[in-house]
Amino acid sequence: MYTWIKKRRYQQKIASNIYKLIVDQARSKDFYLTYGVPDTELGRFEMICLHCYLIFKRFSKEKNEASKLSQKVHDLMFADFDQTLREKGIGDMGIGKRIKSLARNLYGRIDAYEKGYLAGTSGLYDALTRNLYASVTVTDKEVYKMVIYVNNSINHLFDQDIEKLLIGEIDFMSTEKIVE
Repeated sequence: MYTWIKKRRYQQKIASNIYKLIVDQARSKDFYLTYGVPDTELGRFEMICLHCYLIFKRFSKEKNEASKLSQKVHDLMFADFDQTLREKGIGDMGIGKRIKSLARNLYGRIDAYEKGYLAGTSGLYDALTRNLYASVTVTDKEVYKMVIYVNNSINHLFDQDIEKLLIGEIDFMSTEKIVE
């Protein structure tokens, strides 16, 4: 019984580390300074969604452990959203509706990014424009830079050993390596 509890705590710690890495990467200043992402609450949410998509996409090609870990990261993300809403003063009556809305937004973006990715550069360009950049006016150069970042990030994550990823050793693509 104690082994199961220890394993569960260890998996929770890994999921927490992965979520922290997602948030840290999503908050990288380059996205807001050179990629045209608005440095707003919505812009940061969009970047968290995008990086969750990247991780969930990588884990979706694997079996059991990766699927369980994806779910734990997902659960931690929504616990974080819940806590953030409460800290902003949203009462219990409003939390559920807001969380459902955030969940719909996340799933919609994951679906849009996946369809866009599968459709190629123009499809991903359109998906990013409709979601990540919906609240701002950006240049084609900024959107294409993000398209390159997403495509390179997917390849970069798939090049990493799944065993390392499953213990939380994730190396996100550098935002500075993107050539315009």
